Amino acid sequence: MLSAQSIHSEMLEAEVNLAHNFAKEQSRPMILPVRLAYQEPFSYPLSAYLNHINWFNWENPTDTPLLIEELKRAIACGSNFTQPETRQPKTELSQIPKSSSLPQPFPSAQPMGLEMPEGTMDSESAFYVERSSDPIALATISKQGVTITIKGPRQMGKSSLLIRIIETARNVGKQVAFLDFQLFEKAALSNADIFFPQFCIWLTEELELTNKVNEYWSSPLGNSQRCTRYIGRHLLKELGKPLVLAMDEVERLFDTDFRSDFFGMLRSWHNNRATTPIWKQLDLTLVTSTEPYQLIDNLNQSPFNVGQVLELEDFTSSQVAHLNQSHNSPLNPREEQQLIGLLNGHPYLVRLALYLVASHRLSTTELFNTATADNGPFNNHLRNHLFRLHSKRELVQGMLQVIRQNICEDESIFFRLRGAGLVRREGRTVLPRCQLYSNFFQEHLRG
Repeated sequence: MLSAQSIHSEMLEAEVNLAHNFAKEQSRPMILPVRLAYQEPFSYPLSAYLNHINWFNWENPTDTPLLIEELKRAIACGSNFTQPETRQPKTELSQIPKSSSLPQPFPSAQPMGLEMPEGTMDSESAFYVERSSDPIALATISKQGVTITIKGPRQMGKSSLLIRIIETARNVGKQVAFLDFQLFEKAALSNADIFFPQFCIWLTEELELTNKVNEYWSSPLGNSQRCTRYIGRHLLKELGKPLVLAMDEVERLFDTDFRSDFFGMLRSWHNNRATTPIWKQLDLTLVTSTEPYQLIDNLNQSPFNVGQVLELEDFTSSQVAHLNQSHNSPLNPREEQQLIGLLNGHPYLVRLALYLVASHRLSTTELFNTATADNGPFNNHLRNHLFRLHSKRELVQGMLQVIRQNICEDESIFFRLRGAGLVRREGRTVLPRCQLYSNFFQEHLRG
């Protein structure tokens, strides 16, 4: 059920993602999107999951009988179901501007030009917080032949920083190809013989160059060698200018059997710059929310420990203060410190809190008093984390150990919890990432 209020919900995205993955593995469940008085295009990543699926429109109660009949017919027909011609074609939706699930500011707040805290931020946004990693990243991508790794949990601003890197690269005359590894399907992630040529085809299409993958794959060499020759002897030469290969969500490959082959190949491209001039034309930018060092067997074959490695951190007190000022200071100094104590500078949650107070959706008293409540300002975010922990008993036990004892005996569990953005380490002490998480999970986790 898709409405203007739910379309950007973290829980909705998590549930659709889970259903999508199950459907690829076992051909079920069947996903039937129903638009509830909502006619706008799906935003990414829902667009990747739902755009190809027939959907239904419901505008008002008079549509309910027809909707019920269409749902019954869809369930009966299964994969053979076709969308009725009476429904509005998807092409018409592309003309409608994108909106958000978060409420628009009241008119009294409009002069401040508030910006809703969701998705990738425009590089020129007044609410973008520049951290110490920003100037390093932008200076690095301005050079020739570089490798950049951006690490951090979800909602840290990795994609927003990547956008700034891409814009800077284009401004200095580089071509950019952006590949989001979330879009690789299970078949490709299960078979190296599918993945490597598909990777090359996708990159070729992004660059709008001639596809010669079949020609290079006729060689008896291995996938990594074929891919390397295709990039070096065809794409880089054909392009004739520096190329930035920007890869997001590369952790999707960490569970594959060929992860060492692929990441070892990227490391070889990095090393090739020292001996082969054409490889100096290729910059690599990798974005991951999972700690890669625990998953690459041979660190000498890892691209994650060479070049410029940037680990995004939570906002500092001064950065929270700056963001509060950008929102026209809806929090006084005492409340600002209270927010820092609750969220510890979590970038998304800080922005969400300031937006809700600055747009008069919540008072500061309501913000703090209902922080972990079912109808509170952070409920969707917290429930999504709880949903992701569900059935992962080892992570639940690890999280409870962190909350109760400030330790995590299993290092692999610690890295998984840190990659999920739930815990942090100070010296030898392991702590919940923020007091909000500690309060919420202490109440809702059982083990």
